[in-house]
Amino acid sequence: MRLEQLEENWKQGWQRASHHEGVMHGARALLALVCVLAYGWRADWDWQLMPVLLGVIASALSESDDNWRGRLRAQCLTMAAFSAIAWAVWATLPWPLLLVSVLALTAFMLTMLGALGERYRAVAFGTLVLFIYEALSAQTSRAHAQSVTPYMLGGAAWYGLVTVWWAAAVSRPPVRHRLSQLYALLGEYLHLKAEMLEPVRDTDREQRRMALALHNGLVVDALSAAKESLFSRVGKGDPPGWLREALHQYLAAQDIHERTSSSHEQYGLLTEAFFHSDALYRCQRVLALQGDQALRLSVAIGQKTPLQHQGATSRAIEDMQSAVHLLDATRPSDRPLRALHALRDNLTALAGVFASVPRPQPGPFDHSMVDSHPRSVAEAWKRLRAQFTLRAQLCRHALRLSLALVIGFAIMQATHDPHGYWILLTIVFVSQPQYAATLRRLSQRIAGTVMGLALGWALIRLFPGEVWQSVLLAAAGSVFMGTRRTHYPVATCAITTLMLLSFHQMGMAEGVILTRLLDTVTGSAIAGFAALLVLPNWQSRHWHQLAAQSLRAQAQYLSEIVQQYQSGKQDNLAYRLARRNAHRADAALANAYAAMRQEPERVRLNEASCGRFLILSHTQLNYISALGAHRGEEGTAPVDAALMGMNQALQAQLRDLAQALDAPRTVSTVLLGALSEPGDAPAKEQAEALPRVQRLLRHQLELAWRLQPELRLQARAFSASGQAR
Repeated sequence: MRLEQLEENWKQGWQRASHHEGVMHGARALLALVCVLAYGWRADWDWQLMPVLLGVIASALSESDDNWRGRLRAQCLTMAAFSAIAWAVWATLPWPLLLVSVLALTAFMLTMLGALGERYRAVAFGTLVLFIYEALSAQTSRAHAQSVTPYMLGGAAWYGLVTVWWAAAVSRPPVRHRLSQLYALLGEYLHLKAEMLEPVRDTDREQRRMALALHNGLVVDALSAAKESLFSRVGKGDPPGWLREALHQYLAAQDIHERTSSSHEQYGLLTEAFFHSDALYRCQRVLALQGDQALRLSVAIGQKTPLQHQGATSRAIEDMQSAVHLLDATRPSDRPLRALHALRDNLTALAGVFASVPRPQPGPFDHSMVDSHPRSVAEAWKRLRAQFTLRAQLCRHALRLSLALVIGFAIMQATHDPHGYWILLTIVFVSQPQYAATLRRLSQRIAGTVMGLALGWALIRLFPGEVWQSVLLAAAGSVFMGTRRTHYPVATCAITTLMLLSFHQMGMAEGVILTRLLDTVTGSAIAGFAALLVLPNWQSRHWHQLAAQSLRAQAQYLSEIVQQYQSGKQDNLAYRLARRNAHRADAALANAYAAMRQEPERVRLNEASCGRFLILSHTQLNYISALGAHRGEEGTAPVDAALMGMNQALQAQLRDLAQALDAPRTVSTVLLGALSEPGDAPAKEQAEALPRVQRLLRHQLELAWRLQPELRLQARAFSASGQAR
């Protein structure tokens, strides 16, 4: 019995590991490194080992999630870029001034390629790292450069072949991993949303709303990552069964997110209205149980195990419906009670979405997605040209990185450091577009380097044999590739250990530990000061544009929703794109606010006003999302002129505010104007006689309209603080 249990646990552990993206990255690296070490052992390599390993690492850094055809195209592009860079290093190596000029120009151009998408961003980063690896391996001799280049390119080509084969043989785990992460974040989002329904007075709802807005950014990022992973594998024809199931899970996650992000009334008003009833508590319990269900779905998708049906959610829904029915019998219908009805209906429909996730329905469905990659040279050039301005975050980052590399190269030349290219490597790995991200990355880099040096020193003394050290070297490379996206300090520790073991096997470990530490600190300091002093990309520079983009996207989302109240519910591409753009703009605003709070106080806008604007904007999106969640519940009906007037007035108000925010120098003057009226809204008696669907539409539009005065007030406040600064 014990043996059977151990076997079952081993199978579950293997299944869990085999569908984890980090484990798969590590396994690919392990396979490539073991083959390299085995061949090198048989060929009696000495100095040849290091350039091959560096080629493997550079190729691994240029990898992005794709199908095997996409990986093959990307690898061909990578090898062409690697060859050109190797030739550039060989041609300029004897002339330091020419070499650093080519390095700076290469860093700028490759960084700018990130405007074309994640695939090109990864290739550009790997190519820049290979530039430094090539110079590090070649040192100052063109003859040596000519010798090491074939080995480095051979290592890169070998890892590319491994990844192409792996993508063809094992294509499902990356998709499952991203969907699993998505549902895990949705589960946490549902739990945060459930806290908003807690029927307790004097709770800090502002803080909870802020936590909800910030976490929503993580959910939106996970939705985008899952979409990109699916898009790279969806062809023109009917998708295979496993991909069809994954597409269904992704579209269901979008529906879950829309329904979860919905708000039907101010939570304080609901608490006061139902403080002496358990109805709100019942709704909160349903949301919390659905959060648990999302977390179980995450595990089931990640481990490819069947989802066990939980009767607790069904019973909780029955209890919620009974509690609301009791209120119907004991109190007259009013605004809070109607909002509670809408909340009940939304939670009940949400349970139906969850129930459908494990069982995709047969028949055709719209799985079209927007291709975020450039589809022509003209479109690629248009994207690049739009970034060639100092107002663009990417251009400022490219110039900052290039200058930091020039400074690092000058220090390397002045100190005659034989391993000075580690300074440049540190600058490349640490420098990020945002100041806060750079500070976080440089602290992680230094901590990981210290741990790696200590671990490498200990392993060399504990395992002096070359065979054992080769095994540890392969393991370190595997850990580096498996953790570089999720646990950067661990990844830095692993790559430092790999470096130390490699130098020891080549008999070049003397003085490496201290040099590596000093070079890491030097490179981190250069990157940190560059982020602070060289074209700093403070969030205050972009906040107005991000706020305007969020308001415009919400107006477009509302427009798509109202059209479907007239024409019928359709989860078509236009609607999903409008919904995605609204949530992505909201997430960008939340991420900018989080980054701003970590920047020096002297460069921030009014933090309180920015935070309040973010909460109001996110709340407004919640009110609009509620309309999206209730589409098609009671068929279609013409929206009367009064409601259409409210809708058009609200959209116009959002676009006017966005236009004012686009010109921060005049925003204070523009926003001092009087708020326009929301059209000819029906009187209260007339509104009561409206059909239920139109009452809901009127109610949600009113909720959003009431936010407009304070939105303008907060916009004026943070604009004034920016002008004063």
